[in-house]
Amino acid sequence: MTRVVESEILDHLPADDPAAIRSRAELRLINGIMGNHRGITRRLKALIKPGWRVLELGAGDGSLCGGLLNSGVCAAGQITAVDLTPRPHDLHPSVTWVQRSIFDTDQLPSAEIVIANLFLHHFDSDQLAALGGKFSPDMRVLLACEPERKRIHLAQGALLGALVDFNDVTCHDMLTSIRAGFLEDELPNLLGLQEWSCRVSCTVFGAYRLEAVRPDPS
Repeated sequence: MTRVVESEILDHLPADDPAAIRSRAELRLINGIMGNHRGITRRLKALIKPGWRVLELGAGDGSLCGGLLNSGVCAAGQITAVDLTPRPHDLHPSVTWVQRSIFDTDQLPSAEIVIANLFLHHFDSDQLAALGGKFSPDMRVLLACEPERKRIHLAQGALLGALVDFNDVTCHDMLTSIRAGFLEDELPNLLGLQEWSCRVSCTVFGAYRLEAVRPDPS
């Protein structure tokens, strides 16, 4: 399938809209089925070094940040989260929350590890290239979980939506996300990470996982 990036409904709903609240809850279920948070947490635990900072792009409702804190992988003071939405009311006060677009600055907040979950597929090729140029010099690792762009996952998504009775927002956005997802080495190439050590893996439930490690400058 050709990659197609289209607007998702949830991105344009007020945070307190009932449909948005329900869709975010359903998205947490989808994340659980895909194993996205578990995958990022497991790899972060293996890669993080003492004193390293973590930057989450598109932190949404803060559930990934919260999971990292609950798992003990890192402390709240090590995490910076960036999103267009207001700070979640239940987020640990020591987590730094930056409410703005990732494109509103020449360089992203400094961190050794950058994580992104179901976020990077929102952007077209030019935007992803621009994002890759905003990574700070301190950055050593990128961990990303995105949709894998295959017809079988479109079928899985449609079936899941019917079985669980997802609302219209989730059903639309889930399939839109898959059509905007990635295959093989597309994502690291779009981000300009050709010189990095990149490993891509995909799961039976449609998770596309990228682990990119910057070469040691020494």
